[in-house]
Amino acid sequence: MSYELFYWPSIQGRGEFVRLALEAAGADYVDVARERGRGRGVEAMMRLMEGPDLKRPPFAPPFLRAGKQVIAQTANILCFLGPRLGLVPRAEATRRWAHQLQLTVEDFIVDVHDTHHPIAMSLYYENQKPEAKRRARFFTEERAPELLGYFESVLQRNPGQRGYLVGRSPGYVDLSMFQIIDGLRYAFPKMMLRLEPGIPGLVALHDRVAQRPNVAAYLASERRLPFNVDGIFRHYPELDA
Repeated sequence: MSYELFYWPSIQGRGEFVRLALEAAGADYVDVARERGRGRGVEAMMRLMEGPDLKRPPFAPPFLRAGKQVIAQTANILCFLGPRLGLVPRAEATRRWAHQLQLTVEDFIVDVHDTHHPIAMSLYYENQKPEAKRRARFFTEERAPELLGYFESVLQRNPGQRGYLVGRSPGYVDLSMFQIIDGLRYAFPKMMLRLEPGIPGLVALHDRVAQRPNVAAYLASERRLPFNVDGIFRHYPELDA
């Protein structure tokens, strides 16, 4: 099946977790808002999302079109794609476990976002700096160590014993954890320098995922957008104290 991914064209954001899954599996997909031509671009994405044609419209990007289905919410998209792309084991209980972990990843993403936008998304970072500093201190000293420690413990308890979070081969949760580690290294390098010795399994997982042929090719391509101060992972030195 060919897939159409709808997400903002200039940031990694939540859409990157879906891109990584599609790229790792070698899936046939179009990143619609980054393309030009009829039915492509940001305008096409907004028309589909806000127009009258969909009976079940998404609230916001990312969303995925697969045949007649339109699926939104990152964890929900990955839950849909996982079995189809071979990125989750077959057992139903294990698939629920993977989805549970991905929902925890989504909590992690919210925590990262709120370090620079703790008051409102409609305000610029400059309009909420004092609150951001306070929130970032909580994140770097308490929340990030807690969440990374949790995923490290999950990794160590996986009966697969091959260094992955779910099952015996890399899946969409592992790809998402790669993105979390990569993003935190960009946004909070000082914090990660302090925390990484305590999460050796996750660090090794990050490196193992990055070396997968399809992932390595994607990371080296122009399709992999760079981190910047418009996405979820933003590097403001004053927040990485």
